[in-house]
Amino acid sequence: MRSPLPLWNRLRQRAVAWWHSPDTERGDDPDFWRNLRDEVAAGEQWRDRAVVLAYAVITGLVVVGFTLLAEGASHAFDQLRGLHPWAPYGALLWTPVLTVAVLWWTRRFVPGALGSGIPAVVRALDDTLPPAQRSALVSLKLALHKVGLVTGGLLAGLSIGREGPTVQVGAGVMAHAQRWLSPRAGIDAHDLMVAGAAAGIAAAFNTPLGGVIFAMEQLSRRRSMSQSALVISSIVLAGLVAVAVFGNQNYFGRLRVQELHWGLLGPGLLVALAAGLAGGLFTRLLVASARGLPDRFSRWRAAYPLRFAAGCAVGVAVIGIVTGGATSGAGYAPTRAMLEGEAELPGVFTLLKFCATWLSAWTGVPAGVFAPSLTIGAGIGRDVALLTNLGPEAAIPLIALGMVGFLAATTQGPLTAFIIVMEMVSGHAMVLSLMAAALLASGVARLLSKPLYLELAALLVVPPAAPAPSASAPPDRGPAQ
Repeated sequence: MRSPLPLWNRLRQRAVAWWHSPDTERGDDPDFWRNLRDEVAAGEQWRDRAVVLAYAVITGLVVVGFTLLAEGASHAFDQLRGLHPWAPYGALLWTPVLTVAVLWWTRRFVPGALGSGIPAVVRALDDTLPPAQRSALVSLKLALHKVGLVTGGLLAGLSIGREGPTVQVGAGVMAHAQRWLSPRAGIDAHDLMVAGAAAGIAAAFNTPLGGVIFAMEQLSRRRSMSQSALVISSIVLAGLVAVAVFGNQNYFGRLRVQELHWGLLGPGLLVALAAGLAGGLFTRLLVASARGLPDRFSRWRAAYPLRFAAGCAVGVAVIGIVTGGATSGAGYAPTRAMLEGEAELPGVFTLLKFCATWLSAWTGVPAGVFAPSLTIGAGIGRDVALLTNLGPEAAIPLIALGMVGFLAATTQGPLTAFIIVMEMVSGHAMVLSLMAAALLASGVARLLSKPLYLELAALLVVPPAAPAPSASAPPDRGPAQ
């Protein structure tokens, strides 16, 4: 019996010759077969796209978990305060002890997680940075540590937010996808980090459009991103994951905006100017605190960082006791209460929240200022409304203007601030007013300070590439920050 192998070889050779023969000789539709060959050859590209989109879903799930942990930590701190009439004074011990523990762990194991996280991503997006140094600022390991450390800071009662750190978390998760991509994927570490960082913002605030604008305005320094459609799809997909879990709800509900009239023009301008000045001053304080000055406090911070953090935490605890806990955490509850016209806050709440946020950032723990900035801005709008004798309903537009103004002044990203606040409060009736306030406040702040995240990114000390281990040299644990 003859073996079928020679026959099979002849059939295979004819099939290969037919496949590579000119289209005119086969009499087939040339466009159809040419496109089919291109699609088959592009199989790896489709697999790479599937990997990126899968990681976008994972990023959304991680951000959802981060949100639940952060909210649980804030709720636990509030419950601790209500256990006993004297329980709020326990923060004088609890807050500094947990703050020191968080800072010690960060400096010891993940120094790249210090601070907000957005400056680290901005620094990591430098295409000239070696991969070994980039991984010290953005990685999956660092992202998971960041989630736990920020949760610890919220449990301590510090005036911090999770939205800024979510940028670094999302970038770290998405950057991990690169190891599964083919060499011809066409999407590099820069695009992945931009997609992850913006996806984190989209999922954290439930504002997909805000995430896209944030990526374009604050992160990507290229004229154009390769695979921009895939990047935007990843941002939107991560945002949809958050929507699927939490529902299509606005972060602060829906604004009850009354009919706008010319009588609000003067107070609105005053809010924008005050937010711009306060935001510029806030940025200068944060940058000066990070850089250090030739003063006693800066020398103390450099010599004894843990003791200094404990001192700042005591200050935050004292402010929290004075305000009945209103300045602790991100400030979601007081901001929503102000927007709903039901806030019962002390007259100096805005100033105290400003100071508590500054002190919390000065400790050096992983902490964001995104959400606290919204609360400070809302307080500015409320204070101007009280100063001009406007009622609770008339104060709501000014509160929204203060939120967008202070956020735009601090980040100097007016488009991002305008889009995020508009989506967060469903303020479509105030589109032009919010945009004007963001631009005016950002312009005023630019006279006082440079963009916050670029300034802080320039101050980052990137750990050098790890040398080859040797028996005589101990392992390098990175610089203390």
